[in-house]
Amino acid sequence: MAFGNNKSSIILLLLSMIYFVTLIPKSHAAIAKYDDYLRKKANESFAESLKAFDPNPEKVADELNEQVGETLVHENLSRRHLKEENDCKATNPIDRCWRCDGDWSKNRKKLAECVRGFGHRTTGGKDGRYYLVTDPSDDDMDKPKNGTLRHAVIQSEPLWIIFARSMVIRLKQELIFASDKTVDGRGVRVRIAYGAGLTLQFVHNVIIHNIRIHNIVSTPGGMIRDAVDHIGLRTVSDGDGINVFSSNNIWIDHVSLSKGTDGLIDVIEGSTAITISNCKFNNHNTVMLLGAHDNSTKDTIMQVTVAFNRFGKGLVQRMPRCRWGFFHVINNDYSKWLMYAIGGSSNPTIISQGNRFKASDNPFTKQVTKRESTESEWKKWQWRSEGDKFVNGAYFRESGPKVKHTISPLKEKNLIKFKPGSYAGRLTRYAGALNCVAGKSC
Repeated sequence: MAFGNNKSSIILLLLSMIYFVTLIPKSHAAIAKYDDYLRKKANESFAESLKAFDPNPEKVADELNEQVGETLVHENLSRRHLKEENDCKATNPIDRCWRCDGDWSKNRKKLAECVRGFGHRTTGGKDGRYYLVTDPSDDDMDKPKNGTLRHAVIQSEPLWIIFARSMVIRLKQELIFASDKTVDGRGVRVRIAYGAGLTLQFVHNVIIHNIRIHNIVSTPGGMIRDAVDHIGLRTVSDGDGINVFSSNNIWIDHVSLSKGTDGLIDVIEGSTAITISNCKFNNHNTVMLLGAHDNSTKDTIMQVTVAFNRFGKGLVQRMPRCRWGFFHVINNDYSKWLMYAIGGSSNPTIISQGNRFKASDNPFTKQVTKRESTESEWKKWQWRSEGDKFVNGAYFRESGPKVKHTISPLKEKNLIKFKPGSYAGRLTRYAGALNCVAGKSC
C-alpha cells in the first residue's frame, strides 16, 4: 500500500502547524479549521447527519418497545416447548436476531441485520470483504503495518474486521476510523487497553462489536493517518474509550468498558442515528456524554438509543448525561450509582422506559435524575419515566409533557410497556463482551 507522504514532508508540515496549534483550543473541531481535507469531511458528515435525523423519534422508540414485547412472548413460548439447555439464551430483540445461530461464525454478517433503535440503518462493513487482524502492534502512525487494526480501519473500502486470535492492543495514539467498517471480536478475546481509545470522526456506518475497552489514557497527539490518502495533525486526546464526533449511523454493541481518563463513550458535535446496546460499564466516573456543550446547538439533531446495557459497580455519573437531542433509554439495569444515573442540560428529551434503578444506601443519591438548570427552565423539558422499576428508594423526577405514543400500547404484545422494569435483569443478562465459540450458539 503506497502512502503519499514521506518523512520529510511530514516533518515540514508538523513544524509549519505548531504555531497554529499553540493558538487554538485542543479540539478536533479546531484542527479541522486548518485542514482542507477535514473541513470537507466535516461538511459532508453534517449533511449526512441531517439526512439521518428522524423527524418522528417517538415512532422509533415505540417500534423498539414493540420488538421487546415480541421477543419476550417468543421466549416464554420457547420455555414451554423446549428444554432450557436446548433453547437460545438470547433475551432481547437484538440478541435474538443472531445469537441462536450455531453457525454464527460462518454467517457473521447477519449481525448487520440486527441493530434496533435510532441506529437501525447501520450495516458497517457488510458490503465489503473480511479483513483478518493478525498483529496486535501499533508502531507506525504514518504507515500502519498490514494486518494491524490501525491499517484495517483507515481503508477506504467497506470492511468486516475480524481477529485471528485473542490479543491485547495498546494504541499509541487514538485509532481513527474511516466509514463503512465493522470491528467484530466474536470468537476471541480482544482488548483495547493501556493506551488510546477509538475515534469515529466525520464518518458514517460503523459497527463496534464484542470487544473489551479499559484503562484508556490520554495520548500526546501528533501526525496520525486517518485515511489511506490523508494524514493530519492531532492534538492531545482526551482519553475517551470511544469518541463519536460529528458522525452518524453508529452501532456499539456487546462492548465491555471500564477505567478511562475521560468518558467511556462520548457522542458529540451533531452526531445522530446512534444505538448503544448490550454493553457493560464498570468502575468509572463520567460514563457516557451525549452532547458536549450547552452552546453546541447542532446537537439538536442528536438521536440516541441506549438499550439493554448493564451499568454496574463503581460508576459515579453520566449514564448518560444529555444535551439538546432526543434520547431513548430503555431496559437498562442500573446498580448503586455514586452521584446520579441520568442527567442533562439544554432542554434534551429523555424517555426512560423499562429500566431498573437500584440506588445505593447513601440517602443523598437516591434520585435517578440530575438537571443542570433552574427549576423554572427544566420543568419545560420532557423527561418521562414509563414502566421503570425503582429499588432501595430510587426515584425519577419527571418533567414536561407525557409521551405521545404513535403505536397503540394496548396491543397484547405491547403489554410489556406497562411493567417492563421487572424484566430489565433478564434483558441485560448477557451484556458486555461475550465468550462466543465457533460451532455453538453464542
